[in-house]
Amino acid sequence: MSHLETFQQIYQRASERKGGEAELESLISQPLNTADLAAISDDRYLAEFTQKVFQSGFVWKVVRNKWPDFERVFFEFNIQKILLMPDEMLEKKASDPSIIRNFNKVKTIRENAIMIDNVNREQGSFAQFVADWPTDDIIGLWAYLKKHGARLGGNTGPYGLRAIGKDTFLLSNDIVGYFTQRDIISGSAQSKRSLTAIQNSFNQLQQESGRSLQELSMILSRSVGDNYL
Repeated sequence: MSHLETFQQIYQRASERKGGEAELESLISQPLNTADLAAISDDRYLAEFTQKVFQSGFVWKVVRNKWPDFERVFFEFNIQKILLMPDEMLEKKASDPSIIRNFNKVKTIRENAIMIDNVNREQGSFAQFVADWPTDDIIGLWAYLKKHGARLGGNTGPYGLRAIGKDTFLLSNDIVGYFTQRDIISGSAQSKRSLTAIQNSFNQLQQESGRSLQELSMILSRSVGDNYL
């Protein structure tokens, strides 16, 4: 951890690159609190995960433009309705020209609905399960989604969590580049060793600053790479 800069060093550089503290702060957003996260309905979690699955390796704008049709075709992502869909119906919906016709990705909708339903049965509430997950082990939640969900590994699960409001850092190119250049990680950023080192670094920065992982991630990403004015 000796190669990790202090929060103040990172913050000062990000401020200088963005034209001052006020300008930097205007670019930073907050995650939702635990109560608000726990109040989100299951269909919104499934919708957000699904959107990120379809955006992975695809043009995000196209997915966003088609999203109202996704909502219509898949019953506004009502978990119980999705669970009742037989294979034949799922395959038919995957051929609907109003959405992006990718059967393998369409199948993840039901698979991730099963994951959410299983957590509800075991834990009482998927939303509460996500809300209560400690941020000092957010990579553990990433791992859970990768293991129990469908196509939620890599950056897909984390981006889904960020979009829904869960406090998390993201492994953007700038973030990965920073930790690589500081010799905090080597090789793949997705290896268990690298993820642990990055989590520990964010935990240290959080203890120094009192900031959320989301804020820290946004500040750090603006302190390196091409993120100038």
